Amino acid sequence: MSRPRVLVILAVMAVTLLARAAAADPRPIVLVIHGGAGVIERARMTAPKEAAFRAGLEAALAAGYAVLEQGGSSLDAVTAAVRTMEDDPQFNAGRGAVLNHEGDAELDAAIMDGNGPHAGAVAGVRHVKNPIELARLVMEKSPHVLLVGDGAEEFALGQGVVLVPRSYFRTAARERELEEARAAGPERATSPPVTSPPATRHVTGTGTGQGSMGTVGAVALDRAGNLAAATSTGGLTNKMHGRVGDSPLIGAGTFADNESCAVSGTGQGEYFIREVVAHDVCARLRYRHLTLAAAVDEVIRKLQRSGGEGGVIALDRAGNVALDFNSAGMYRGVRDSRGRHEVGMYRGEKP
Repeated sequence: MSRPRVLVILAVMAVTLLARAAAADPRPIVLVIHGGAGVIERARMTAPKEAAFRAGLEAALAAGYAVLEQGGSSLDAVTAAVRTMEDDPQFNAGRGAVLNHEGDAELDAAIMDGNGPHAGAVAGVRHVKNPIELARLVMEKSPHVLLVGDGAEEFALGQGVVLVPRSYFRTAARERELEEARAAGPERATSPPVTSPPATRHVTGTGTGQGSMGTVGAVALDRAGNLAAATSTGGLTNKMHGRVGDSPLIGAGTFADNESCAVSGTGQGEYFIREVVAHDVCARLRYRHLTLAAAVDEVIRKLQRSGGEGGVIALDRAGNVALDFNSAGMYRGVRDSRGRHEVGMYRGEKP
């Protein structure tokens, strides 16, 4: 037999074995991330900013997927991915988070382990460099699920978490956004009640003025078949002091259960809370036996009928992924052991 023919046969055999191995692997590893949804349009995005966003998404994917690839847990993977985005001032979480009416960043985060399930969250923290890490400590080191404000920071000190000055979170872009929102007046409020709170804006960490709803999040599936979800945000520009959105509320903006799926949301938090969006997606899988894609589609349509805007990333235990939104765009990315590796920003763009 000629050498070229032998090489061809060996190549075919290798491809066949790889295909069989992939088909025989009932537990792929998967990481899905988002960096906020809203008015994200090509015509309003400069090339350098688009490149920077894509690089930021790739960095978060790389950090989380490396954990899974090395045999780590889904919890460690979502923590790593979200922490990377908290440290990136482009995104509305951690450093570079939006500022409330008083000019401070008030940060919210939640994490949920689908194996249990177990959950931890923090809200209204102002000195915690990485709120997602504190949320995980609440889950693992306390009997509680949600700690807020000063109580959460006292707990952080007791756990040896290093706090940072409030100035750490402020950026020039966020200060400009706050000035613009203050100047806009009460008519810019998202849902102005009788008492007329300060005007609020849904933004990411971009400073692009694209009106995006800023939150970062991740969902993951590890080799053990466990799901996890994590979400972190600064909320709304010019929000009232003490306002808390959906991100740290288990079932609203964050949910994970090995019996159904893992979900992280981004959008107008008040609507996500009223619709209990994250849990609703998983409940449709568990009780109505819908596919993940069908469940997400139904929930996003329901959200839109109620007047809400935003999107979700979702992942089930079989490794199926669904990313959907009713806004113009959503910063997002997917990577898995079956070869999928994509980031997207605009509607109609993969993933």
